[in-house]
Amino acid sequence: MKKLLIALVFVLSVGLTTASAQSFRIGVHGGVPVGDVSDTHNFDIGGHVSYMFNPMGVFQFGGMVGYSHYFGDSVDEGGIQFDYPDAQFLPIAATGRASLGDAVFVGLDLGYGIGVNDGNDGGFLWRPKLGFDFMGVGVVGSFENYSMDGGTVSSVNVGVEFGL
Repeated sequence: MKKLLIALVFVLSVGLTTASAQSFRIGVHGGVPVGDVSDTHNFDIGGHVSYMFNPMGVFQFGGMVGYSHYFGDSVDEGGIQFDYPDAQFLPIAATGRASLGDAVFVGLDLGYGIGVNDGNDGGFLWRPKLGFDFMGVGVVGSFENYSMDGGTVSSVNVGVEFGL
């Protein structure tokens, strides 16, 4: 499944190279884990690089690769201290966005987050986004979710993107 998804993202990215308008973006984010993972992890940071094509005016499509790091927490349960390990993902995804006006956009990343740390097999990634773009710098809010066997790892994030 991992290989199929990675191949799909690669083919999608390469297949769109005939489009005329292109954008290269670098972004960083910080966030707060939500759901079950909020009991065991306390913060998420990450970054990404994306390359998108603009074949239809208001729509952009392309590929994205990044890194997300969820910091483990120490939790006291019934007098016993548990130290949860950090969770790290290498997301590889198809990415897209649509302009809703001069500066506002909505977007979505769909792909796979490869688990980097021991015991993390990774999972399906989906990340809806809402952002404001001003002269090549964007402020982006997103909900990041990795769906894996046995649960999910999710966070609500705020970040910045720089267009090159």
